[in-house]
Amino acid sequence: MTTRRTLLGCVAAAGLSVTGAAPAWAQEVTLTLHQFLPAQANVPKLVLDVWADKVEADSEGRIAIERYPGMQLGGTPPELLDQVQDGVADIVWAVNGFTPGRYPRTEVFELPFMVSDARAASYAYWRMFEEHMAETDFADVKILGTWVHGPGMLHTKTPVSAPEDLQGLKIRGGSRMVNQLLERVGAEPIGLPVTAIPESLSKGVIDGTTIPWEVTTSLKVQELVSNHTEFDGPAIYNLTFVLAMNRDVYDSMPEDLQQVIDANSGLAFSIFAGGTQADADGPARQVAVDMGNTIVTVSEDDAAKWEEIARPVYDAWIEDVKAKGIDGQAMIDEARALMEDYDPAMDTWASE
Repeated sequence: MTTRRTLLGCVAAAGLSVTGAAPAWAQEVTLTLHQFLPAQANVPKLVLDVWADKVEADSEGRIAIERYPGMQLGGTPPELLDQVQDGVADIVWAVNGFTPGRYPRTEVFELPFMVSDARAASYAYWRMFEEHMAETDFADVKILGTWVHGPGMLHTKTPVSAPEDLQGLKIRGGSRMVNQLLERVGAEPIGLPVTAIPESLSKGVIDGTTIPWEVTTSLKVQELVSNHTEFDGPAIYNLTFVLAMNRDVYDSMPEDLQQVIDANSGLAFSIFAGGTQADADGPARQVAVDMGNTIVTVSEDDAAKWEEIARPVYDAWIEDVKAKGIDGQAMIDEARALMEDYDPAMDTWASE
């Protein structure tokens, strides 16, 4: 138990103890929100700030959310979920793949060529979180949202239209799943945080990277490479995210303020977050078009060759999670069925 958590508990207890003597509106809660991207990046600007502003407004100012971008509270991005569990931060936005294998059930949405639509996948991810992950992978924290980004793709110094074009290239991989695929096509996967991509490209440490379009503008990727490879149909990869809250902090809040948090969490918010992140792909892609960069779009027919190469990645994952007591094939089948069930009418959070 950290000193900060002890102090928070005392403050919360003191606040709760005066409830009977003071009006409910006198309660105030300040929460810290920690994440790894600059404040002006798309996810903080279009998702996290929108969420935090709405929570503050819906609480009529009784909840204040202090935002700490760029790891301003210290530590490294792979430590974010430990930070929220330990009370260093009250809420964090984190990439599950920063700690490969720690959240195995989330990886079903990170398999190559698994996800075609970020909203559908974010819907399926939340449903499967409730069923399979709340009491397993994420038993130690309160999860507020689960989502994936838009289609991951390749951004390279030389054109890539077929798997063999990656042979011998050093590529920053976004997840352990796509790294396995890169190895299978003869590329060398390089592990780097997303913030290290610009310097690594400019210094020749890597020949390319896998990221979705929306991240490219803040990293100036369109200025550092002139070739981009996207796929019709399912994406070469996706990453999974969580917005997580310290469970003790949530439990210490007055019930009506817990309800504010709950009303802005869950299925509808997850769909909004994934969809909003994917919607930011279009403007970023246009930047590359305007700069005269080359964009290769792999047709679904041509992608079949890539998908065949990816099949052993599925087999390896199924075998890996089997050792953890997880039926990987059943997870894949369920995820696909849920993504098929998604209805755009479910995207309601922003209008609530």
